[in-house]
Amino acid sequence: MGTNKISGAEAVIRCLLEEGVDLVYGYPGGAIMPVYDELYKFKDQLHHVLVRHEQGATHAAQGFARATGKVGVAIATSGPGATNLVTGIADAQIDSTPMVCITGQVGKHLLGSDAFQETDIIGISTPVTKWNYQITEASEIPEIMAKAFYIARSGRPGPVLVDITKNAQFDELDFSYEKCTGIRSYVAYPKLKLKKVEAAAALINNAKKPMIVFGQGIILGQAEALLKEFIEKSGIPAAWTILGLSALPTDHPLNVGMLGMHGNYGPNVLTNECDVLIALGMRFDDRVTGNLATYAKQAKVIHFDIDPAEIDKNVKTDVAVLADVKESLAAIIPLIEKRAHESWHNEFKKLYQIELDTVINDELAPKKEGISMGETIEMINKHSKGDAIIVPDVGQHQMFACRYAKFNHSKSIINSGGLGTMGFALPAAIGAKMGMPEREVVAIIGDGGFQMTIQELGTIFQTKVPVKIVVLNNEFLGMVRQWQQLFFDKRYASTEMTNPNFIAIAEGYYIKAKKVTKREDLDAAVAEMMASKDSYFLEVMVEKENNVFPMIPTGASVSDIRLS
Repeated sequence: MGTNKISGAEAVIRCLLEEGVDLVYGYPGGAIMPVYDELYKFKDQLHHVLVRHEQGATHAAQGFARATGKVGVAIATSGPGATNLVTGIADAQIDSTPMVCITGQVGKHLLGSDAFQETDIIGISTPVTKWNYQITEASEIPEIMAKAFYIARSGRPGPVLVDITKNAQFDELDFSYEKCTGIRSYVAYPKLKLKKVEAAAALINNAKKPMIVFGQGIILGQAEALLKEFIEKSGIPAAWTILGLSALPTDHPLNVGMLGMHGNYGPNVLTNECDVLIALGMRFDDRVTGNLATYAKQAKVIHFDIDPAEIDKNVKTDVAVLADVKESLAAIIPLIEKRAHESWHNEFKKLYQIELDTVINDELAPKKEGISMGETIEMINKHSKGDAIIVPDVGQHQMFACRYAKFNHSKSIINSGGLGTMGFALPAAIGAKMGMPEREVVAIIGDGGFQMTIQELGTIFQTKVPVKIVVLNNEFLGMVRQWQQLFFDKRYASTEMTNPNFIAIAEGYYIKAKKVTKREDLDAAVAEMMASKDSYFLEVMVEKENNVFPMIPTGASVSDIRLS
């Protein structure tokens, strides 16, 4: 590409266009105004969505990234604009979401002077970014932006922050752009060692009770088809983390359910009975493992991961296969024997029957007068037929959604996993719907989390993005209340909510809204919501003290999972 003199602000926009970006989320302010001026000039090529709070920009960018597999982009000004991004950046970091955040900064000559809206966003964001950089000269912009996108999307993805001083936005440079394809000392894709693959295959072929646990690495590595092939050839039961959910269809016969604190009974109990545990693109989070001192001590552990930092971090491995999971699965499939493991599968089936009889049937067809969260999710399944993208917020409703929602396609559930950010769902659903307009997107939110980013109803109203919003209202911070009930003698300290009229608020934003208080009205209301071509708000009054089980108490072993 030839060179020509342009402003740093225009260079930022041209860099985004060179990277294939056509949608950004943001909020303007003084230190980023030159970039916004250029955004105005390029609005036919680059669509900017004005959110109502900068945190909403990051969550929307996350939702877009997770639904599409592309890099999400968020823009904010300096000071409070930049610090308001931090929660979403931290969320993206722990959940490996590719995102580039661009912040404005005071002029280079003012750095360190406590100028108006000056904050050291580089220092603040360093612990929660994959990489960050402060640009103080216009000439740096093309190279740094190219690096930012390469680092965000390559290897184990993550968020990158680029802070640009105001002088660098105004000053001119000779613009030319070259995409980044590698950085010295940064190994995005470790070289696969075939000896490790052979060792893993030998363990798998000799196993009597093998078990697969898969996480979001499968989705990020676009290895869903290979996962299915691997599972079907080996005959190994496969369980998932909440970020791995939807990589394998929920009704696949070898899908044995969810791991972790509110996961399914069978895969949790049998983790401590399997002889070979095969971890695929997951990081052995504490919510999955419970007490590490008692976690899978009887098993040989094989860990497939792209990030060397995850190997032996929490669980000691016998064989570590370090590589892109797509490459490593393709290498191991020819080496494994075709098996059925019928008697081992029967153990999962027996434990599932116990869970069905003691928990699931009562949750999905409750005899109580009040509506349960589980039956609401089941009603959404009836009308979505497993084809919708579900975006839960954080809390009890999230666990109910992960346990009971049905999925036929990958990238169909977008969770805040590691950080557990209340307020995530509403803006993330906006990003997911804009990224995948042909799919239905349903946000499932508690009455607590909804009020953390309720202002993003304004973004829905202004953009006319047809997101479906379901608030499961139990007038409590439900998950905290459940713990208070079980472990703090029902001392409900600061968890009961006095809520506003949500229907009036939604209608104030010109969003069609309906409230359901009786079971007999639920089916028709969900059907109407799913049939709507526009955004739709549905409030469902659910049982106040509906608990999510099974449950592994904090610090307990996965074997100690409680059914009630």
